[in-house]
Parts: sequence; structure tokens; C-alpha cells
Amino acid sequence: MRTHENLEVWKKAMDFVVAIYQATDAFPPDERFGLTSQLRRAAVSIPANIAEGAGRNSDKEFIYFLSNAQGSASEVSTEVLIAFRLGYISQETQIQLVSQADEIGRMLSGLRTYLRGKTGQ
Repeated sequence: MRTHENLEVWKKAMDFVVAIYQATDAFPPDERFGLTSQLRRAAVSIPANIAEGAGRNSDKEFIYFLSNAQGSASEVSTEVLIAFRLGYISQETQIQLVSQADEIGRMLSGLRTYLRGKTGQ
């Protein structure tokens, strides 16, 4: 079994979750069940999918969950842009969060490519 806590992408994804929670703390109260909740769920989904995939029995299954994590990273990027357009976060915060999501996405893509090479997919 793989240890997801040793994966750099998982560590960065965990830090990203904290950054998203901090950024959404200042959102309007009427967004609590809207954009705040959606952003937080999507952000949490990234390290959760990495961990779940790492705990699976095959590289093929791991690749599947890494793909889900990548989709969640893309979702968060879009939602961060929406939050910026609505004036909920500053441009500086938007740039920082999108940059983190992009970095995580690149790392996930690299890990998937590596695993595909191992499995011959």
C-alpha cells in the first residue's frame, strides 16, 4: 500500500485546502451554502482523492482517483475566478489560489504520466 502522506502533491493539496478555507472565511454569510461550501468541498476533494487512490490495489485505480483530483483542482480554479469577479476575494488572493491549483494540477498530471508508464497504459 502506498503512503499518501509521503506524496508532495498530497502535502501541497492539504496546504491548498487551508488556503481555501481561509479565503472563504470572509465570504458573505449568504454564500455559506453556495460558493463557500462548493469551494471548500472541491478543495477537500483533491487530497481526499489522492489518498483514496493511493490506498487502492492498482496503479490503474490510483490513476482514476488522480484524474478525479485533477478535475477538482480545475473546478476550484473556476470557482476562485467567480469569487474574484463577485468581489469576494482580492486579485492577489485570486492569483495566489489559481497558481496553487495550477501547480497541483501539473503535479497530478506528472504523477499520472509516471504511473501510466509503469503500467504500460
